[in-house]
Amino acid sequence: MKANHAILSCLLLLSACLGGPDLNSRPLIVPQNSGSDASLRGLCAVNTKVAWASGSGGTFLRTVDGGENWQQGRVPGAEDLDFRDVQAFDSQRALLLSAGQPARIYGTKDGGSSFTLLYEHEDPAAFFDAMAFWNQREGIAFSDPVQGKFLILRTSNGGENWWEVPSDQLVPPLASEAGFAASGTCATVGPGRRAWIGTGGGAARVLRSVDGGRSWTAAATPLGQGIPSAGVFSLAFRDSSRGIAVGGNYQDPPNPKSNIAVSDDGGASWRNITGTSPRGYRSCVAWVPQQGGNTVFAIGRSGSDFSRDGGESWQPCSDDGYYAVSFAADGSGWVAGANGRIARVEWR
Repeated sequence: MKANHAILSCLLLLSACLGGPDLNSRPLIVPQNSGSDASLRGLCAVNTKVAWASGSGGTFLRTVDGGENWQQGRVPGAEDLDFRDVQAFDSQRALLLSAGQPARIYGTKDGGSSFTLLYEHEDPAAFFDAMAFWNQREGIAFSDPVQGKFLILRTSNGGENWWEVPSDQLVPPLASEAGFAASGTCATVGPGRRAWIGTGGGAARVLRSVDGGRSWTAAATPLGQGIPSAGVFSLAFRDSSRGIAVGGNYQDPPNPKSNIAVSDDGGASWRNITGTSPRGYRSCVAWVPQQGGNTVFAIGRSGSDFSRDGGESWQPCSDDGYYAVSFAADGSGWVAGANGRIARVEWR
């Protein structure tokens, strides 16, 4: 026993010297000054220095110094749009997706100095909820049903062009089923060209693709459903198997009932967790790189929570409400919310 204890102590010391994760640390939300009063729901952390955010009034934000300074701008001709999702590839290139009408996707290649309209859907029923990318070229975008069918777009050239997935490859929406543009994360992608989309309203399901978004199936979840304000609001997958869905009822933010489910089989089925749930409605969930592999962070209007066991049980982090959270591959993370609020997530 003494020998084993000595070995363990050496391993912990070695981990600390090599910069390994401190699994006793807790997330701390450190506010930053965005200089904006927009409602921010789109968020994309690129690395420890670079992050982008987007929101109401055609607003986009960008930092290239870790959040010490945020560049603020509005896309010309889009001042009335609400950009609910942003996909950033680096400090210069990003895509903005608008919810509502007109349903558009804009792109910039010069850090926001100029934008190009890349896609527009003219049907008034089109309502983009989220987009997600496997790499810098291949991605998907998701809209509420149009003419009784889900609208899913694919791109293979970084968003320069978009193609609709044929309706015969889609799952028919159930009555009153749609998506939520709460944080731009009801759609996500993963290894092996897998993709997942969460829905709500009449049904809380997860649409699933294993071929790069070309064809789709659906699985039921135990999250709240049957009313317009409840369902799956955000999805995150650690790998091709382990996934987490969060949501609840956004009109009842403190209510933790039916606000989380997990999948162990790549989204083919979903179950309730075994431990304590997040403390209320959660609009965004994300795995945290560089924190041991099982750490997850979830946030919503009533606060934030984190899990150290892959989402099976949750601990409170903060009572401050935000809409979106994003972590880069190096573990750097931010949260964004109402009235231009942005904060960095640090582990201490």
